[in-house]
Amino acid sequence: MDSEGDAVLSHEASQLQVDEHASITNGTQQHKATSIIPRILNKQKEAHDISEDFTRAAKALGTGQLIKDEFFTLFEAVGALEIMDPKMDSGCLAPGETLEDDYDVLRKLLPEEVVGIIDQLLCAEVAWYMGNHLSQTLFSSLHIDRLLWPEPKSLDEATFHRNSNPPSDNVMLHVVLRNYCLGLIKTCYFVHKKIVSETYYEEEDFVSNLYNRRLLPDSNIADVEDLLDRAIWLIEAKKESCSDHIREALTSRFMFRKRFLRAVALDPCVSKEEYAASWRNCSSTLPSLLDSSKHGSAVPQSFSAKIQRRFASTVPPRPVMMNDLKESHDYLQRLFDDAEKAEGVIDCLKGSQIATFVSIFETRKPQPSVYVRCLLSSLIHNKMRVSGETSFTQFIFDDLAELVLPADILVDMANYVVEAPQSRKFQIAKRMDVFVGRVGQSYLDTLRAMNMNRSRMRRMLCHTILDWENIQLDAEEIDMSLREYTHEEPIAGQAPDDEDVWSFPLSSWSYYHKLHQMEWVVQLGFELHIYRTDELAGMYWYLQYLANFRLQHLQRIRTFTSRRKTLLERPTPEQTAAFSQSLSFITFSMLEASATQSFADALSCVSQIRLAKFRVFHLPTSLADIFLNEKLYISLIHLSLLPASFDFPYSTPAFRYSLRMRPFSPISIPSVPSYEEYSSLINPLSSQPQDQDALGRSLQARRLDSLLEAAELGTKIARKEWDAVGKSSAETARCQGCEKEWRAKQKDVLRSVIAVGIAVAGLRKWVAEGMEAGKLKVEVDEKSYHDWWVVPKVRAL
Repeated sequence: MDSEGDAVLSHEASQLQVDEHASITNGTQQHKATSIIPRILNKQKEAHDISEDFTRAAKALGTGQLIKDEFFTLFEAVGALEIMDPKMDSGCLAPGETLEDDYDVLRKLLPEEVVGIIDQLLCAEVAWYMGNHLSQTLFSSLHIDRLLWPEPKSLDEATFHRNSNPPSDNVMLHVVLRNYCLGLIKTCYFVHKKIVSETYYEEEDFVSNLYNRRLLPDSNIADVEDLLDRAIWLIEAKKESCSDHIREALTSRFMFRKRFLRAVALDPCVSKEEYAASWRNCSSTLPSLLDSSKHGSAVPQSFSAKIQRRFASTVPPRPVMMNDLKESHDYLQRLFDDAEKAEGVIDCLKGSQIATFVSIFETRKPQPSVYVRCLLSSLIHNKMRVSGETSFTQFIFDDLAELVLPADILVDMANYVVEAPQSRKFQIAKRMDVFVGRVGQSYLDTLRAMNMNRSRMRRMLCHTILDWENIQLDAEEIDMSLREYTHEEPIAGQAPDDEDVWSFPLSSWSYYHKLHQMEWVVQLGFELHIYRTDELAGMYWYLQYLANFRLQHLQRIRTFTSRRKTLLERPTPEQTAAFSQSLSFITFSMLEASATQSFADALSCVSQIRLAKFRVFHLPTSLADIFLNEKLYISLIHLSLLPASFDFPYSTPAFRYSLRMRPFSPISIPSVPSYEEYSSLINPLSSQPQDQDALGRSLQARRLDSLLEAAELGTKIARKEWDAVGKSSAETARCQGCEKEWRAKQKDVLRSVIAVGIAVAGLRKWVAEGMEAGKLKVEVDEKSYHDWWVVPKVRAL
């Protein structure tokens, strides 16, 4: 601040003095204060309005300049800004508004009003499940607030009247509504307990803040059920004062609350039949609730946002959130259906089965609620025990045996019985314990990531692939240390100068999981519509690039597994079965990887694939790799048929490519190609001369026709492979527990493949007819048959 400004400010500040008069003196003119002067207890001093003088002094400050008293903290400054702001100050009252609600909680209620209040409470409960604050939903109910505050020490103290005696003629309030509210609060307690015990993200999926209230945690569920039964008995006895419709409406609501309470309080270790039956019973009562809602009469005065002023919260007051009754019933129906479907994971005992189940389960539309996802998570890993039956070490061993180590000594639990240090089994168990300890948390984190909402899942997988990169490096050292005890023989190199090839089973297993997760990150980008239209070609190219690596790696694993099988002199039935299951899983995974590679290649912009310099294991590639794969999106880009995307003036294609590949840049294998290599692969026609004469146009048309012919051939290969994937048995596909949903997803992929074939045929026809402008329209719709496969629509005009 300059000296002139300091002088002006000092002069103005000297005029801001408090005298013994009730007016503001400025020169010779006196102005009466227009604001209300607060009463000061000290009679020798009075408050003066200094607003005008302060405003005049503030004008001496330049833009961006600030004067701050050392005793006036930033917290106090922000607090002062909130005063008398209705959006920030919960004590700010509108003209004529009272601080407390004038609704009488103890007033006598009609039976139809009780039905209406119960429906309102149900809508508020569902709004909380959907991610809103309790202060905006259930805790905005004056009846719920009266039951929970002051905090009751027992169920008997949780009443509306507290220290007074309830009138005997107000049974509908003090018995029926009170007992229902207690059952509702206890239901919310179990829902809250389940969610906070698992991994979730505050205010992204769920808001767990209870605002210093307690949801009756010390009450016994049996006592709450007795209160619900007592209310049902009382309703049935009220034949004179209640009509049949009202009694049926109240009874159905109490039956629903009782069944819902039992379902959320159920132990996750109960039998599969009991678990499924509890959620089916909840679903069976929902239709009667919706049908009988017309007999209720809502009481909106029983809910108020003013209650938030008494909560222990730093959040400004927010409006009451109340869903529509039909919307709430639809949400609960989906919740019950999803919760019933979640029990299918109990039948999944291996990692591949659980991964398939969770991946299919989380693609349900709409995505299962946060409670159902936490319920599924508790079924998968409860106290480091998976599916409630298998120890975590055995679970990891089963996953290893299924992919790389069938019937191998490394995954034999009998090694842990040996206590002699000189025994090789003891040394193997010691090193495998190190590996399980290293991989255990990352394995569980991957399962947790798959159980999140789709955006969070992609974000978490970007972090877990880095963990698996480090696990792969650590596993290589453990593999080398285990050779001393397994007496493994390598595969000799084909040429005299080639090095021997070792199996590296633990590292290969880690590498496979890392590759699969990298594919998921790319595929979720399509599902979440992260990529721009002009990026689809490049990202489908990178997807087939990753799928090609996974395919080659599976071929390598199959080579070593088949070799180990041939070395068995007299295989036991258990060994034969283990090798059969492993080879079946590897063969199916190869088919799925090849189908993904073929379809992504058909959609991408790749010319002839030359990935030899990026490959780790030089094994035969899939059939799709031997064709000239200049595919659909590169054709559309070259013909300028894709809808135009916004051009960023302050970035370059190379910079955007580096940002898109940032999650994968720390990965050593497979390495991210440089932008130059990437650009040359997805733009193979950019260097072709664009002749404008008749001969040049003819050559261009022939190039495009050959490109589209190769695209058509690649689509046929993809259709054949995905058809074979969809026809696999549930045991081969590891989709036990979700076979119906899994097959439906495969049909959606097949529809997408057929749609690509139709688009290619339309383009070929247009090229053959001379590529006349205005005769073809291409649209890229976000809605497609499958979320991971965005197929452009080609229409002739």
